[in-house]
Amino acid sequence: MKAQIIKKYFPQITEKQLKQFELLFPLYQEWNEKINVISRKDIENLMEHHVLHSLAIAKFIDFNVGSEILDVGTGGGFPGIPLAIMFPECQFTLIDSIGKKIRVVEEVSKALGLKNVLAIHGRAEQLTTDYEFIVSRAVTRMAPFYDWVKFKINRNNYHKIKNGLICLKGGDLKEELEEFGKKHKVIELYDYFEEEFFETKKLVYVPM
Repeated sequence: MKAQIIKKYFPQITEKQLKQFELLFPLYQEWNEKINVISRKDIENLMEHHVLHSLAIAKFIDFNVGSEILDVGTGGGFPGIPLAIMFPECQFTLIDSIGKKIRVVEEVSKALGLKNVLAIHGRAEQLTTDYEFIVSRAVTRMAPFYDWVKFKINRNNYHKIKNGLICLKGGDLKEELEEFGKKHKVIELYDYFEEEFFETKKLVYVPM
């Protein structure tokens, strides 16, 4: 079972969630042959490099029931779809400027029976709604990204941590975060996961 790596780190997931995670591999394998959503060389590593990576956010925060989360530049649905499986009582909006990738998000969500995913073809700046949290995976440098999305985060704080921005990044972020200059917290993902892939991966949280 390819989803065993998810069960390893999230033993509390239900049988339904485990089945949904298990379905991700054949679904993305099929879609990747039509639309290049994930590097073809990397598809075999989908569960570790994409699904588990996305779920680092679930290690950092347990979203409250009813939370609304925006995934900016979702591509084929990361981190949004794994998070939507993990938090079925939260609402996820996944946006990307590339229409064919949003089609994959829609079809994968439908196949999994996810009722808490809204897929939008467009740019975050065009949205009029606000959210408790904005999540992203390596979209762009923190400074411009923050400027695009900062007005989309509401201040109705009812989580243990303040509403804000949660980004999954990789490599040496020293220069990028110095340029960014705002208050933030960096978490090394090898604090969560023991696989070698996570040695250079980080989570950056920016409270609002």
